Amino acid sequence: MPDCPLADDCPSFTERIEGMGCTHYGDRGGAEWCNHYNQPISDLKSQPVKPGQEVVVEVDDIHESGAGVGRTEDGFIVMVDGVLPPARSKVQITKVRSNHARADELERLELEEDDDEADGESGYQGDDDDPDDERLGSRDNFWGS
Repeated sequence: MPDCPLADDCPSFTERIEGMGCTHYGDRGGAEWCNHYNQPISDLKSQPVKPGQEVVVEVDDIHESGAGVGRTEDGFIVMVDGVLPPARSKVQITKVRSNHARADELERLELEEDDDEADGESGYQGDDDDPDDERLGSRDNFWGS
């Protein structure tokens, strides 16, 4: 049996017999497979995160399933149940797919403020005192009349 390419990184690497390869390494349908992670080795080798790894993600969107959609620092998509945007969380990766990962939240972190918001500039230029300058789309002025 050939040597597993994930042997150095795998937390449960064990050899059958000295030099005989990992007990979790196998072949399913012509693809190299890791039974520990229950995924093809090609998927695991190409992803920037691994199951069990803890990472910090910025949740800025929501998936149709209700999970928060965030990205790691290198831009890999991580979906976290129970976290709504905007949020910043420390999460533990549970499943890794070819284009995204699933994770469980470990800790909610404080959001980093943007420079514009920290200076008190909100992008809305109107006066709060002027009643004629109501925001378009508000409940009182929805149609702009």
